[in-house]
Amino acid sequence: MIDPQSRHAATEIAVLVAPDGARIPYLRRRFIAAPNAFATLGEHLVADGDRLDAIAARHLDDPDGFWRICDANVALDPDELLVLGRRLRLTLPQGVPGPR
Repeated sequence: MIDPQSRHAATEIAVLVAPDGARIPYLRRRFIAAPNAFATLGEHLVADGDRLDAIAARHLDDPDGFWRICDANVALDPDELLVLGRRLRLTLPQGVPGPR
């Protein structure tokens, strides 16, 4: 079972049937939307000692939401975001409209 807050919550589950007939469930590939598909909430300026889980907890009220910061900033490797002085875009999840 996948946590509804997980980045994989909307990812389709497929089943591979092995030669011996065993059914092996797996997650299909997850594609990240273009940055303009996310409504911006604000920005965070990376400071010494910052961690993505702490940034997500502070700004998104969800330390497990670090992946939203990765998606919004087009990063596959979370560590590439933690560069001193970098401005991280903070967004709502894909498909959630922002304030007008």
